[in-house]
Amino acid sequence: MKIGEAAQQSGVSAKMIRHYEAIGLLPTAARRESGYREYRERDVATLRFIRAARDLGFGLDAIGDLLSLWNNQQRASRDVKALAERHIATLEAKVIELNAMIGALRTLSACCHGDNRPDCPILEGIGHRAGPPG
Repeated sequence: MKIGEAAQQSGVSAKMIRHYEAIGLLPTAARRESGYREYRERDVATLRFIRAARDLGFGLDAIGDLLSLWNNQQRASRDVKALAERHIATLEAKVIELNAMIGALRTLSACCHGDNRPDCPILEGIGHRAGPPG
């Protein structure tokens, strides 16, 4: 199938398919005599796997590791679990960081009158966090 059909079936844009191929997440597609890339059902399955891993927040390096494990019938599930648990820890740290940002913004927003005055505690608070101008 051509790249457009692979994109439609996988939910991954043609541009990203080319990118994944260029960085080695997707094997290089065979070429038709016309020069068009030719994708197989296995390629579409791989693209769906990549998309699902991206939806879970995995980065491209981790997705490469996951693909290696997915394609290795001799894999140990403990390796997959360890990778997933590392990612969980990263996500939990991001949640803590996001909650701190939300708290800081809520505090700043609560101090702002939100009227026609030019002074704004939100901008002052952000400026204070940024430090003195360089």
